[in-house]
Amino acid sequence: MSRFLKILAFAGAAILGTSVFAQDFSGLARLDVSESQIVDQGKRRASIDLALSQGVPWRVFTLDAPRRLVIDFREVDWTGVTGSDLLKGDNISEVRVGGFRPGWSRLVADLASPMLVETAEMKIDPSTSEAQLRVKMFATDAESFASRSGAPYDPRWDLPKPVVEDVERPEKSDWAATVVVLDPGHGGVDPGAERGGVQEKALMLTFARELRDTLRRAGGFEVVLTRNEDVFVSLERRVAIAHEVSADIFVSLHADTVQQGQAHGATVYTLSEKASDAASQYLAERHDRSDVLAGIDLTGTDDLIANVLLDLVRRETEPRSERLAKAMVLGLQGTIGELNRKPYRQAGFSVLKAADIPSVLIEVGFMSSARDLENLTDAEWRARAAEGIRDGLQAWVIADKAARNLVRQ
Repeated sequence: MSRFLKILAFAGAAILGTSVFAQDFSGLARLDVSESQIVDQGKRRASIDLALSQGVPWRVFTLDAPRRLVIDFREVDWTGVTGSDLLKGDNISEVRVGGFRPGWSRLVADLASPMLVETAEMKIDPSTSEAQLRVKMFATDAESFASRSGAPYDPRWDLPKPVVEDVERPEKSDWAATVVVLDPGHGGVDPGAERGGVQEKALMLTFARELRDTLRRAGGFEVVLTRNEDVFVSLERRVAIAHEVSADIFVSLHADTVQQGQAHGATVYTLSEKASDAASQYLAERHDRSDVLAGIDLTGTDDLIANVLLDLVRRETEPRSERLAKAMVLGLQGTIGELNRKPYRQAGFSVLKAADIPSVLIEVGFMSSARDLENLTDAEWRARAAEGIRDGLQAWVIADKAARNLVRQ
């Protein structure tokens, strides 16, 4: 497939076509929202104008299925900026901004119809170093859009392509610490659920850090976070981190919203191809959109996942995950009391697809519930929730070791 990629950096209006990597920019650029906008220019045309405090290396490309425009920067500080601050038209339906990885930030624009980049340039004022990035887009047909879209790959910008290694994990000694990977959901350009100025990505990062500290104080646990700052981590990468550290347990932490019904209370999920109910199916679909929201090219992902999911291994892991989830439910009931009316559920969350690692996803609460939101923003309540998860993990570790000893006999 041909790829549309235009990488440009301008050291003033007179210099065109200079390689993006030739510029010696440093520090964070800041966006002047008052001088920035994303507007329609007639029918099915759009213009993106971003006023930056200084020039930065950048690149722009489009992605299909769904149709998106992605602009990467090294690096823009988006603090206090939301996509709605910039969007003033209809041809681009939604905009998200935020961190992508350490040192990188990203803007993702959802396209209402197929549009390709007509021109893209950054002009830098030689006296102030202030920069103006302008991207103009024009209407095209679906076939042309698909043929000219796709994520570029450049080792100066991108991480190495993932490699799946079939490595046999040695059996751990009974005295060894239990390695727990905590996965605070969303991050960076993907804020997750939002309500009343509270973002799920920030709330779950705070809770993950608190839970990490609780587990470390308990002893017997080695804790790794999939992210320890406000950056985006793909679903695939979250699972890969668990494998890289030889995790014994994977716990993904979320606090979502529901559009229908009155869902509230902590809920623990395990992986299943068939969701236990319609609400669980809805949540799984929302969670699995994280990579789409962040502008990830998902081409070929299904094949990679298919190679990782080893059915024979999963048959052994599934009952361990189920026991882990039920231990979590009991632990949380003991410290925070009332949970969701159906506290253990199943759904096809991609982040739980590590075939050889017992994995659960915990909706610590639902931000769409006023009561849950009050609890989630209360440090004392979160401390009790962390203690409940700790108690569940400790109980599961004891039971799992006993089960393994029985199998050996």
